[in-house]
Amino acid sequence: MNSSAFHRTITLPAPVCAQAAQHLEHAVQRSIDGAATPWRAFRGADGDDVAFSVPVVEQAAGCLLVLAAESAQNLRPSALRALISVALHLRDAVEAVRRPPVTAGHW
Repeated sequence: MNSSAFHRTITLPAPVCAQAAQHLEHAVQRSIDGAATPWRAFRGADGDDVAFSVPVVEQAAGCLLVLAAESAQNLRPSALRALISVALHLRDAVEAVRRPPVTAGHW
């Protein structure tokens, strides 16, 4: 990973930010390592679309996936799907930013 990745941002819709903040709060309560930093970032999000640094979004996605794995036996299937959906949305956003651009020219 190069240093320019740390200066990139990802813009997320407000509903995704709100859901992520809610799930990250549960991760903080369960003492999942690394959940506090993204939770603070997501809970402070205001507006329609909010920009976050790539590492914060990546850390949030990882924490939510850990929360899903640790909570799988205790959550209703619909709640587990919602949690995993948010985590995968965040992970996909990170992958989209880090994916090299597609060139339109011929090789």
